[in-house]
Amino acid sequence: MNFKPLGERVLVKAKEPETTTASGIIIPDNASKEKQTQASVVAVSDDVKNVAVDDTVLYGKYAGTEIIINNDEYLVLDIKDILGVMK
Repeated sequence: MNFKPLGERVLVKAKEPETTTASGIIIPDNASKEKQTQASVVAVSDDVKNVAVDDTVLYGKYAGTEIIINNDEYLVLDIKDILGVMK
């Protein structure tokens, strides 16, 4: 990856929506078209202290700026838009 966020920003890749529940029920396509709010952290700027690469974060539905790097879609988030880190 040749991208490093500046300021208090992180680069994330949104997780694919779940297609089945834990009990095996298949979720229809039209039910999973909601914009994802969970992502995996790909890169972190030097100014960010509480988030690390490979963390899973939750963020606001309309947060961030979408960018494309090497035909892959990513999202650049301000640290203030991240609601929390999944443990």
